[in-house]
Amino acid sequence: MTIPWAVSLSTSRLFPTSSAILRRQTSPCSATATMSTAGEQNFTSDPAHLDTIFKQKKALRLVVKRDLKSMDPTLRSEEDEAIQRIVMEAPWFKACKGLCAYISCSALREVDTSRILSHILSSHSEMRKKLFVPRVEDRNRNMRMLNISSTEDLIANSMNILEPASLDADGNEREDVLFANEPVDLLILPGLAFDKAGRRLGRGGGYYDTFLSRYQELAEKRNWKQPLKIALSYSVQIVDEGTIPLTPNDVLVDALVSPSGVIAISPAALEICQ
Repeated sequence: MTIPWAVSLSTSRLFPTSSAILRRQTSPCSATATMSTAGEQNFTSDPAHLDTIFKQKKALRLVVKRDLKSMDPTLRSEEDEAIQRIVMEAPWFKACKGLCAYISCSALREVDTSRILSHILSSHSEMRKKLFVPRVEDRNRNMRMLNISSTEDLIANSMNILEPASLDADGNEREDVLFANEPVDLLILPGLAFDKAGRRLGRGGGYYDTFLSRYQELAEKRNWKQPLKIALSYSVQIVDEGTIPLTPNDVLVDALVSPSGVIAISPAALEICQ
């Protein structure tokens, strides 16, 4: 199956240089922190404090974007290949029956997911995992995860990013994961920067944190097991713990997949490496 992923998509304390952020490479399945490490922050609603955090995040985004832009294309391709191979060979991926996954955008320099999605969509129907992919509905952090079964279900939005059409070929509403009768086991997430305490820096829109919070609430309400939140990360996107500031709305990830392997963080993720 050929998938049209190559659509053209088109203060001094605040991280002054990329050298101020030390990257770490880890061996597969190594873990140095737990979710509680990052969760033990004393959040405040003080506007001045939150404004400082937002400025820190903005500065860090600029640094990481610059590093991603300067990444050697050959290295990027090699890391894309390694990360996707690690995911597809992982027991937790093979065992999952349903998942949400992002459609990578080359213009945003996100870790490629085309092989992962192609693998899912080309599987035999009786063995195929149920796949939900994102559709942004507005600028108010509303993003739905809709079920697709073919690349023909995807269209380019106003920003020329592939996403599912809201209606299927028969004119019916696509299944929304927030209204599905069965839970998903896995969430494959993008981001700009990550650390080994589970902190994730997004692009500032709040779409994924909002969706993740909604799905966690749904799983709790229906007494479902929480899905494993796995973020895909290039080596240059992994920063020192404590570099990424947190706000009350930030959702931590369970594990990272880097070119070096799986970096398990939460107790649930630690089990997958045993």
